[in-house]
Amino acid sequence: MNDTDKTLPEPKAERIAKRIARAGLCSRREAERWIEQGRVKVDGKKIESPALNVTMDQIVLVDGDPLPELERVRLWRYHKPRGLITTHRDTRGRKTVFESLPKTLPRVLSVGRLDFNTEGLLLLTNDGALSRRLELPATGWIRRYRVRVYGAVDPKALARLQKGVTIDGVKYGPINATLEKTQGSNAWLRIALAEGKNREVRLVLGHLGHEVSRLIRVAYGPFQLGHLKARAVTEVTRKVMREQLGEVD
Repeated sequence: MNDTDKTLPEPKAERIAKRIARAGLCSRREAERWIEQGRVKVDGKKIESPALNVTMDQIVLVDGDPLPELERVRLWRYHKPRGLITTHRDTRGRKTVFESLPKTLPRVLSVGRLDFNTEGLLLLTNDGALSRRLELPATGWIRRYRVRVYGAVDPKALARLQKGVTIDGVKYGPINATLEKTQGSNAWLRIALAEGKNREVRLVLGHLGHEVSRLIRVAYGPFQLGHLKARAVTEVTRKVMREQLGEVD
C-alpha cells in the first residue's frame, strides 16, 4: 500500500465549551452560558447549544473575535490577601484578585474561590478545563486552613465534625478540626476538608458558637502556601505539574 492509499486520521474533536475554556477566556460553565447567549460562532454560523464538537481546523469566534492560540497549560500559586474578591468584575466596585496580579501574567482563572476576608493560597491557571478539573470534589484534594476564633474551644465539639454536620438544611461532609493553640481569648485551629462549599469554614465554626477573626488557606491538595508573601505569585514548574497532575496538555 502506498501513501495515497492510507486513510488520514480524523481531526481530534472536543466540545465547543471545552475548546473556549482551554483558550483561557473563561470557565467551561461560563462558556456554555456564552453559547446560549448567542455570542459564539463556528465557521461563520451562530450556535446556541453547547452540544457541539469542534476540531482545531474549525474557526471559533467569541463576540466576533477569534480564540487566542492555545498556550501550554500553566499553573500558579498566589497568596491572596484579605480585601480582594475572587472575580473578574465586581458590581459593588470592590478590588479584585485579577486586578492585583502582575501585568506579565496572561489571562488566568482561579481554581475555586476565596471570599473577600479570607487569605492564603489561591491556585491560578490559564486553562479553564484544568480549573474545572481541580475544583471537582471527585479530585479528592484536601483544602487545609489555619483559623483564628474567639472564645474557648471544646475539642470534643471539633471531633464531632469528622462525622459531618447539617446546618440550615445544608449537609457538610467530614471536617478534620483540631486545636492548635490558645492565646488569651483567642484560639488557633487547624481545619482540613474535601468539599470546600461556599463559606463552609465560617458557617460550621459559627454553628459551634465561634466567630472567625482570621482565615488562611495554607494548602490546596498537594500545593502549599509555604512562605509565599501576600500578593506574591509563583509558577508551578512543569516537573511538579507532571508529578501531581499527570500530562495536562
